[in-house]
Amino acid sequence: MKLRRKRMMKVKIKKITNSFKYAGEGFYSSFKTERNMKFHIMIMILVIIAGILLKISKPEWIICIICFTIVIGGELFNTAIETVVDIAMPYKNAKAKLAKDISAAGVLILAIGSAIIGLIIFVPKILNLLHI
Repeated sequence: MKLRRKRMMKVKIKKITNSFKYAGEGFYSSFKTERNMKFHIMIMILVIIAGILLKISKPEWIICIICFTIVIGGELFNTAIETVVDIAMPYKNAKAKLAKDISAAGVLILAIGSAIIGLIIFVPKILNLLHI
């Protein structure tokens, strides 16, 4: 019985490890192939640098991290939806286009909302730094 329990534990650990591995492969693939993902990551890095330089507060960091994860997660979902639509409908189709356009619009809304939040956090700090 003890040996069986150990084997079951190893199988569970392997499944968990594989799920992280596959998620990492998905993220890497999206970063490698999707122009917008590269853009979102570049903006995230610039915001992190600005946050360090402007010494944003802990709650502001939390808000920025939430925005990062929402936008990047949205981009990943968009990529997945577009890939599935391409598989299901390899030729031009109005409804397939609509699904892809709506998915892209969802990411755009998330990015605009995050940009507005970023402006609310960073503009006062920049203006204060410039003594305006």
